[in-house]
Amino acid sequence: MAFMVTVILPGGSEHNKEWLEETAKKVGVEGEVRPVYWDHWEDPTKEFNPEEKGRLINDIAGARMVNIIAKSVGTLVAAYMIQKGPEKIRKVIVNGIPLNDIDEKEKEIIKSALKLVPVGNIICFQNQDDPHGSFDQAKKFLSEVSPAIKIISKERDDHEYPYYSEFHDFLLG
Repeated sequence: MAFMVTVILPGGSEHNKEWLEETAKKVGVEGEVRPVYWDHWEDPTKEFNPEEKGRLINDIAGARMVNIIAKSVGTLVAAYMIQKGPEKIRKVIVNGIPLNDIDEKEKEIIKSALKLVPVGNIICFQNQDDPHGSFDQAKKFLSEVSPAIKIISKERDDHEYPYYSEFHDFLLG
């Protein structure tokens, strides 16, 4: 698995930095673990462009196989990454798809990208009452990709996704 990279794509706001670093520390997979820090966290004048980020990260991964752990708007960045190199994608973990915050075009990008990944290689964690998109919204949304995608509901009403051991188990499975 030396040719594997696990890319961690956080949500857009800077408070996601802690989740990013904890996930990188605790995911416990072989190969390179690459947490992605967004430019605008350090420099607010930098524009956040999910499509550009997806392309850049895909280029950094090179020819290696890629696992993706994405949270919130990171799921949109992940979708652009998948579209650029679907043959490189091994497993995808999406957390807290921000269905209340993205437009229809962005939703379609996520759906079409996930259709490029074998359904058994995708898992979604969505908190029951996530203010950015509830479990029920995510279930309906992902059923349009495939009803076979595994979606795990968590009894929380926030946008936090500290499910590191479950990420680990899925990636190693």
